[in-house]
Amino acid sequence: MLITMKAMGICKTFTSSLIRKVILISAPYFLNATYLTAQLPIPPIGEWRDHLNSQQTSQVLKGDKIYCAATSHVFYITEKKETGRYSKVSGLTEVGIQQIGWDAATAQLVIAYTSSNLDIVKDGSVRNISDIKRSRITGNKTIYSVYCKDGLAYLSTGLGVIVINLQKYEIKDTWVIGNNGVQVAVNAFTSDGNLFYAATEEGLKTTPVTTDNPANFKNWQTVSATGWGNAPVQNILIANNKVIAVKGDSLFMLNGANWQLLYTDTNWPIISATSSANKLLIGQRTASGNARVIVVNTNGQIEKTLTQNSVISFPKSALIDNDAIWVADQFGGLSAFNPTVERFIPNGPPGTADGEMIIHQNNFYAAAGSVNSAWNYQYNRNGVYFFEQDNWSYQGYYNQPVLDSVFDFISLAIDPADETVWAGSYGGGLVNFRKSGSPLIYKRNNSTLQAAIGDPGSVRVSGLAFDQNQNLWISNYGATQNLQVRKTDGSWKAFSIPFTQLENAVGQILIDDYNQLWIQSPKDNGLFCFNYGQSIDNTTDDQWKFYRQGSGNGNLPGNNVLSIAKDKNGFIWVGTDKGIGIIQCPNEAFRGNGCDAILPVVQLDRFAGLLFKDEIVQCIAVDGANRKWIGTKNGLWLISADGDKIIYRFTEENSPLLNNDVKKLAIDPATGEVFIATLSGICSFRSTATEGGTTNSNVLVFPNPVPPGYNGTIAIRGLVNNALVKIIEMNGRLVYQARALGGQLIWNGRNYRGEKIASGIYPVIVRDDSGEERTVTKIVITSGR
Repeated sequence: MLITMKAMGICKTFTSSLIRKVILISAPYFLNATYLTAQLPIPPIGEWRDHLNSQQTSQVLKGDKIYCAATSHVFYITEKKETGRYSKVSGLTEVGIQQIGWDAATAQLVIAYTSSNLDIVKDGSVRNISDIKRSRITGNKTIYSVYCKDGLAYLSTGLGVIVINLQKYEIKDTWVIGNNGVQVAVNAFTSDGNLFYAATEEGLKTTPVTTDNPANFKNWQTVSATGWGNAPVQNILIANNKVIAVKGDSLFMLNGANWQLLYTDTNWPIISATSSANKLLIGQRTASGNARVIVVNTNGQIEKTLTQNSVISFPKSALIDNDAIWVADQFGGLSAFNPTVERFIPNGPPGTADGEMIIHQNNFYAAAGSVNSAWNYQYNRNGVYFFEQDNWSYQGYYNQPVLDSVFDFISLAIDPADETVWAGSYGGGLVNFRKSGSPLIYKRNNSTLQAAIGDPGSVRVSGLAFDQNQNLWISNYGATQNLQVRKTDGSWKAFSIPFTQLENAVGQILIDDYNQLWIQSPKDNGLFCFNYGQSIDNTTDDQWKFYRQGSGNGNLPGNNVLSIAKDKNGFIWVGTDKGIGIIQCPNEAFRGNGCDAILPVVQLDRFAGLLFKDEIVQCIAVDGANRKWIGTKNGLWLISADGDKIIYRFTEENSPLLNNDVKKLAIDPATGEVFIATLSGICSFRSTATEGGTTNSNVLVFPNPVPPGYNGTIAIRGLVNNALVKIIEMNGRLVYQARALGGQLIWNGRNYRGEKIASGIYPVIVRDDSGEERTVTKIVITSGR
């Protein structure tokens, strides 16, 4: 991405996400709508894509298209009902969208973030104006609304009005208009051509448009009206050349020098108000959860009422475009009423995901729930996300009535016998999502699962794993017998861990190459290793090992174990809040003094230090080349197979990573795509390594043929693991040689001298472990010199 500085902003080359044709449906079920656009295709190697929730929307406006603000991106609908989106992956500066605005004079979209950063989008480029965000001025810099007029953007903020010049991309002026010149929160701003109107926490303030110095608070007057005083005004609108103020749950219209009550209904509190097509569109929601949008004319009459269960539940914004009324709802997404309901929900998950993520047969699954650092409930009801054949769906409270009391799914496993998904709920038991029919729920009444001590209604399943014999092992957090197993015949057995643990806390389970269980124990307990011997039912040969901090005790870098992973050497990588430890001899865990973890040293420039010392390591994933992807609260890292070199470090500042707080990771072994769950949502990065095979079968080259003008990477996939690969000319002369990363070789189309090779046909030769070489495919180059 080309980045250049210009004026006060940053100009970036900007490509919106691919435009997709929209399929329309009528009145689908809340959070179970068919997602309307095809998912963005898997990206090229070294590129990103995002998987964002488009069902939580906050604003809709009309510019050259219909634009809708979601939590982490802006998507749009064209007149042909095609949709596309602007996101961090495609060029925006941040996530966390607060407000948007459209300036007709310059044909630009203004995007304001919760951080007070600004992006200005025009003709395929985005300019960033970070002055407000970077400013050291004290006070509330939150941007509450964006009003655009004649090349200027008037930002209503917590300290006053900030004016942006949309042609010079710089701050033009700042108006602090509170009483006596102090800062005052401005909720909304507009103009009727004669006066500027500011709806503030001190009441409605006005000043003539022709005022020489609107930055001087003395040039602003607070409008007085009977019963108003200096009470806050939430919004100010212009409709049919009338000025309308929103105060509390009432609309007032300026009539000459007086304000007259236009509309009020104490049974229907106002939560949003916009003006469009000379009408007022009012979003309302009662305390009991009933919601509607009403269209009110400037005579105070309700011309139309829109209600639709699961579509309108918390209306945040609305507009009229031709005969359609568009509604952006906080939970129901973007819908158009004309007169039937058409929903526009770009393909994506219905939220973020903090729980476990797994990939099986090119399908991705994510547990949507979470616990906090104290392992308390978060009451997330989004269930489990399914990303299959590039389409998102989910199963949870909102579309599976049987799950009405099940929340906080945090653990997952795929059944090797029937490939169904098992999910653990932190409070609601164990759930099997069958391929047909309703999910099956296991609690105390139909299993040996137990309630947490002191919380008899809560069955907390915090970790799942199938062993080599297809038995399902279950962490039963807080229970007296907090390790459970469901055997292949459907019978159950419960185990007590023979060590003292705070809260009987158990979490993630990992099965090693010796069929041993490694069990995370949060709450600063440490890590358990369990070998059940020859038989689950015979407990006389059971062996346990407790890993903690300190030499001879397991030598973990810290007792607060947050993540565990097994690499291709069979080593157990342990992530803690004080870095990483590696258990390199798990087969010797119960021999002699056991097998202490080693604390690896990483080389960074000329300095060496303990790997991620004092870093909070929240997740670890191993790719096809045995390299380790590490998720922390300070970004995402890729380190070499043995952990002594840092290959990449991605942060939200230097990449499209959505947030530096990386919660979970999963890697598609076939494509090398790394799925990253962050605090702000899910994104993915197409890495260079794939899973290697035992034979060179189905070797694929892409692109092939290599098109004219192509300067990207060329990937050779489907190779034997870590194969030595040679690319030669037809006469046998060597052009390039390297070792595959797992099952994939990446080549830039150049020889050893860095020269772009000539057009032609180039055989690809692979050497196997015996030293035998054979041609596995050919590359056709049409883009050579």
